[in-house]
Amino acid sequence: MPANPAPPSHAPRLSTGVVVGALGIVFGDIGTSPIYTIATVFDPDDPHPVPVARDHVYGIVSLIFWSVMVIVTLTYVTLVMRADNHGEGGIMALITLLRQRAHGRGRRTSLMLAGLGIFGAALFFGDSMITPAISVLSAVEGLKIVEPKLAPWIVPITAVIIVLLFSVQRRGTAAVGRFFGPVMIVWFLAIGACGIGGIVREPEILAALSPTYALGFMAGHFHIGFFALAAVVLAVTGAEALYADMGHFGRKAITIGWLGLALPALTLSYLGQGALLLGDESKVEAPFFLLTPDWALVPMVVLATLATVIASQAVITGAFSVASQAAQLGYLPRLRIAHTSASTIGQIYVPFINGVLLIGVLILVFAFRSSDALAYAFGMAVTGTITITTTLFLYYARTRWHWPLWAVLGGGGLLLAVDLMFFAANLTKLVHGAWLPLLIAISAFTVMTTWQRGRAIVTRKRADVEGPLRPFVGGLLHRDPPLVRVPGTAIFLNRGDETAPLSMRANVEHNHVLHRHVVILSMEVEPVPRVPDSERVTVEDLELVGDGIIFVRARYGYLDRPDVPAALRLLDPDETEGPIDLDEASYFLSKLELVVCSEPTMPPWRTRLFVATSYITADAAAHFHLPVDRTVIIGARLEV
Repeated sequence: MPANPAPPSHAPRLSTGVVVGALGIVFGDIGTSPIYTIATVFDPDDPHPVPVARDHVYGIVSLIFWSVMVIVTLTYVTLVMRADNHGEGGIMALITLLRQRAHGRGRRTSLMLAGLGIFGAALFFGDSMITPAISVLSAVEGLKIVEPKLAPWIVPITAVIIVLLFSVQRRGTAAVGRFFGPVMIVWFLAIGACGIGGIVREPEILAALSPTYALGFMAGHFHIGFFALAAVVLAVTGAEALYADMGHFGRKAITIGWLGLALPALTLSYLGQGALLLGDESKVEAPFFLLTPDWALVPMVVLATLATVIASQAVITGAFSVASQAAQLGYLPRLRIAHTSASTIGQIYVPFINGVLLIGVLILVFAFRSSDALAYAFGMAVTGTITITTTLFLYYARTRWHWPLWAVLGGGGLLLAVDLMFFAANLTKLVHGAWLPLLIAISAFTVMTTWQRGRAIVTRKRADVEGPLRPFVGGLLHRDPPLVRVPGTAIFLNRGDETAPLSMRANVEHNHVLHRHVVILSMEVEPVPRVPDSERVTVEDLELVGDGIIFVRARYGYLDRPDVPAALRLLDPDETEGPIDLDEASYFLSKLELVVCSEPTMPPWRTRLFVATSYITADAAAHFHLPVDRTVIIGARLEV
């Protein structure tokens, strides 16, 4: 396979600490799947139940094992994780990879696939709501095994845990992150040990490792096996986290953690639960907890709760990252982002997203009230994201790595066929809850594409109002009467080098003054995760030497923190036509008030949605780290 010609990775160097960290963050979601997967498959209340029978147990356990091997180990760990964008992974990284160097006939296809990727990112927001709800609910439901009288308290206890989880997000994961790895190591060792206990009692369950049982079950009982796939897919929930968090830990650390501990422990747990059902079919309601010895049941419930909180934390943090990247790439408005770690740039807190997720998760908990009911919704979000990721990867491998067509259509086609079969099985649960993640995804997708479209319209109309940059700057020297130049430095933020800053034009036309030193600064986001400081700023010629006006282009990656003063301090004094006093400089921002015109350029409902979305835009001064006491905002109204 051709190597990925990506630039050097920003991922940490491989070490024991990095592997432990990956075990704590990356595998939280998939690591807690054994709590509810087999119980959901054999749930008698399922619209398409799988009867508990010896052959069915062998078939289901084999199907789970080989689904994990094909989707997680082969598709994600072996193949997809090789497609990195400067070391970063995730569906947003694939989107930016497709957008890079897209030209000619392939440009339209790349843009269409990028749109499909945005829908996959939208599905992830649904996943971010469902994962905390189903994970914490499934762990707390272990209380029913300890004491059946505690059943009415499951939902309230779950709600309290979730409120506490979201309330501490603003503090970041740096303080507790060091404990995640050890907790998950204990978790994997515990579920592996319990699995071994079940296997020792019924060792014949080991035969389920043969793919013949999975194939035989699907071929001989397709009317049951096809519908069972909607629950079997729960075993691979969290696979997308391996790819999404690759930039934090690196592909090697995640691969070692998966093959060295997570995969063996999960395999033992599923085999152990299958062995338990072979010995006693009546334990189908909660095979995970019933596999645990009586003396360890309470500690296991506590450990499961901790593990599901960690799983929820990982997906919540992922939602923050996806929202931040989407905003940087122009699919969401600028959001207020708090960086919760001085050393790890990926640890961020987005208050708006945190509030939306909290409300959504609580609604799910009180509406569905059990992990079994939520399982129907969970599978749709997961299968949709996995199918889209595989599709984007295959196109990328063909166009960028130049994989032979037979490999893409043959091997890649088989992988995609597996994903599509899981997706189709979950469509059968549409009226039973699978509609929920689709509704969330369609809503998020509509907002993101509407913002992107509206932003393009505003940019075009704004360019008409601002006028071209160079003629405007050239005309400043020939005004009659001459323009008054006052002492000091003014920095005008702008959107590129084609048009004049709206704030600068308004200042000149209404105040008839201009600072002696003027910096027109364009903040541009590149389709790469980070841009090094050595390539951060460039000074470009406006063809007017000695007028005290320069144009500076500041480049950022979609994971960088935009910081205007820090960027300007990187300028070479020899290129700035005089000293720039950043300690006393004034910063000028242009603010637009959007109003719906009588003849909107988009459908009226979409225009109103765009204007409403604009209200959540974060304060630009804080976003760009501008000094509040030296920032001037000049506004204007614009009809859309």
